[in-house]
Amino acid sequence: MRTDPSLPTPAERARRGKAVRERLPRSSHAEFQPAPDRPDPVGILDRQSAGRVPDLVPLRYGRMLESPFAFYRGAAALMAADLGSRPCTGIETQLCGDAHLLNFGLYASPERQLVFDVNDFDETLPGPWEWDVKRLAASMAIAGRANGFAAEQRRDVVRATVRSYRQAMRGFAGMRNLDVWYARSGTDDLHVLFADRLGKRGRRRLTRTLETARSRDHLQSFERLTEVVDGTRRIAADPPLIVPLGDLMTGTDRAELEGHLRLLVERYGQSLPADRRHLLRQFRMVDAARKVVGVGSVGTRCWIVLLLGRDADDPLFLQAKEAGPSVLAPYTDPTAYANEGQRVVHGQQLMQAASDIFLGWERVTGIDGRQRDFYVRQLHDWKGSAHTERMPPGRMRLYGELCGATLARAHARSGDRIAIAAYLGGKDVFDRALAEFAETYADHNERDFRALADAVHRGRVTARRD
Repeated sequence: MRTDPSLPTPAERARRGKAVRERLPRSSHAEFQPAPDRPDPVGILDRQSAGRVPDLVPLRYGRMLESPFAFYRGAAALMAADLGSRPCTGIETQLCGDAHLLNFGLYASPERQLVFDVNDFDETLPGPWEWDVKRLAASMAIAGRANGFAAEQRRDVVRATVRSYRQAMRGFAGMRNLDVWYARSGTDDLHVLFADRLGKRGRRRLTRTLETARSRDHLQSFERLTEVVDGTRRIAADPPLIVPLGDLMTGTDRAELEGHLRLLVERYGQSLPADRRHLLRQFRMVDAARKVVGVGSVGTRCWIVLLLGRDADDPLFLQAKEAGPSVLAPYTDPTAYANEGQRVVHGQQLMQAASDIFLGWERVTGIDGRQRDFYVRQLHDWKGSAHTERMPPGRMRLYGELCGATLARAHARSGDRIAIAAYLGGKDVFDRALAEFAETYADHNERDFRALADAVHRGRVTARRD
């Protein structure tokens, strides 16, 4: 019996999903043609860079020019513009907003279990579910090209990825709400999923990957990223990737910046549940540094903050990352959040089966007098990611299946899983359509990559390698 008679029945939700096929056939997703008035891609990237740290912007372009796949990682704004101009299903869910294959990975749950999930939410917003799937599908095709896969091998990887999403979503459509909410991919699930398909050598590689992820914790970060200076533990410099406060500025400017960061850590704790807030208060800040992260995020303000608890052997590393408007914002309904950091945190908590216990947000005023939003989390907590550049086609297909099923679970938590599953159906029409879309978009991505390279060559923008 339904407690709210206004809620649609499962049958009504399924009819809604099937009805969308009349307006937007599943096969139509194979088509991609840039809008006639599509903005200049370099112009979009340049506008994104306007509010970033000026001396890091060339590093962002340098990283994007390493390969078409690196460019794709940094060009979420371009794909958002392309998808936002196309017809969509109108069935919304919470989107990752940048669901390429490297934005999935391993991390520790609060219960100290190693889980696999979506792990990047800078662009998260509610929107049409298929935008995330298309972002993932195209990333598989582009990564396949980088690895030298033949066209049919790439199509096979994309079809398997999308099929996994479709079949998982159909499975979630038949589950109870609480069962969907509690679903997650732990290490036991990974072994079961891959045991019969990896072979002996592949299973050993998977075991090593899991063991490596468990070793990448706050203690390893403490040993790797810090040094003792005059008897005091400090973050070690590794410019331009890690620049301690003392190397960025001196005197009153450094003291003012340090004061702002202390205030950020203190005030962000108010966004945590009471028990986590109590735990955070048992640590004191001892040092901080600016850190360069990712590809698309390079140039945004990102700080790593070293805190110590009981003694000098009780460290906590936090990462405070600037949160600006999502690249999806121009193409979706207005956000309900006045704070962009809160948008990121709530989107992450909605999509992930388990989130970092120190995940929170705050708004602070910088030494330039400008207010900026930040979200905060632990720097490393059993972090692990795939090395896709070494994957043969069969292994990338397995990885794509894992990402597709994981994305379906994330979407099923917040969207109408029954309507999405009904739209997708039991046949492979959508799978084949996205395999064609992914190849077409990979061509398009390569043209944009060349446009950025040409802009650097002509001196329109400046690029610098790490």
